[in-house]
Amino acid sequence: MIKTDILIIGAGPTGLFTVFEAGLLKLKCHLIDALAQPGGQCSEIYPKKPIYDIPGFPEILAGDLTKNLLEQGKQFEPGFTLGERAETIEKLEDGSFIVTTNKGTKHHAPVVAIAGGLGSFEPRKPIIENLEFFEDKGVEYMIKDPEVYRDKKVVISGGGDSALDWSIFLANIASEVTLVHRRNEFRGALDSVEKVKELANSTKVDVPQKEGDHIGPVVSEVQFNKIQTLIQKGIDEGAKLVAGGTGKPKGLEKGYYVKPTVFADVNNQMEIARTEIFGPVLSIIPFENENEAISIANDTPYGLTNYIQTQDKEKVKRVARKLRSGMVDVNGVGIAVSSPFGGYKHSGIGREAGTEGLIEFLEVKTVGGWN
Repeated sequence: MIKTDILIIGAGPTGLFTVFEAGLLKLKCHLIDALAQPGGQCSEIYPKKPIYDIPGFPEILAGDLTKNLLEQGKQFEPGFTLGERAETIEKLEDGSFIVTTNKGTKHHAPVVAIAGGLGSFEPRKPIIENLEFFEDKGVEYMIKDPEVYRDKKVVISGGGDSALDWSIFLANIASEVTLVHRRNEFRGALDSVEKVKELANSTKVDVPQKEGDHIGPVVSEVQFNKIQTLIQKGIDEGAKLVAGGTGKPKGLEKGYYVKPTVFADVNNQMEIARTEIFGPVLSIIPFENENEAISIANDTPYGLTNYIQTQDKEKVKRVARKLRSGMVDVNGVGIAVSSPFGGYKHSGIGREAGTEGLIEFLEVKTVGGWN
């Protein structure tokens, strides 16, 4: 039995601020919340969303508000029952209350404050026969202790910020993490797009004679016009222009300079996804799983080089075997100088360099009846 001065149902911002106000009156609080962490919607749905109606803060991220409230109330040492839903409330003869959760945890307090907002968050359970037999025995709806999943294979179902954040976090704990989502793109992917946008906008363009980190012009007017046409084509086809665009960078009107350009919401039927642009233009195509990523990569008339980013060595081997390209670069290490150079499909026939490159210069003679 957990005993406290004030029992708060709901550990969102209102409940957390109640801890501070009650603490000033020397009253100890304990909070119940169905979520696995305090903060309510601010933590579960939109931790990176700015909020504009908090006193003293013209603008503050929802996740930062939660952190500040927890830090503010920490001095009063509140208790938490997380990942459990307040199920029943019973009033005793002395006027105090017993609140029991869906997991049987009992709480006793003379005062109960309900700060539940829209109510408890309930998972949308998949329609799987006998699923209830596996709940709390391998099937979980809230992550209370990440260490439970150390060195285990984990499957996460969902596509919001919470699912993505937990996938990233558990990647360093579990032996394998698989993220399953019903849509063609993740709702939380905008953060990744924003990071690419920042990278593109920070890429400097300048004259090649200067020292430092920057890109120079493209090789000719013909190539410049081709890139500009394809950038405009991407805009016309409905791709989301995240950075760059047509025209030349400011201050570099003389010469064939191109703005580093990033497109999001690209699909593999768009021309910018299927044409070798040969310029500083990046198309971001979402995918749900490994097989779909391979299918997208192979759905092209070209096949010179593919690039893989992963720390999973077995995945490198598995994916590289399936990619229809002459070369595969893993984590940007590059291709060895002595390796053969060449591609598949419209990217060419034959190889240069390496043993295979020498074989290209040899003639093969077949003799029947030699023995």
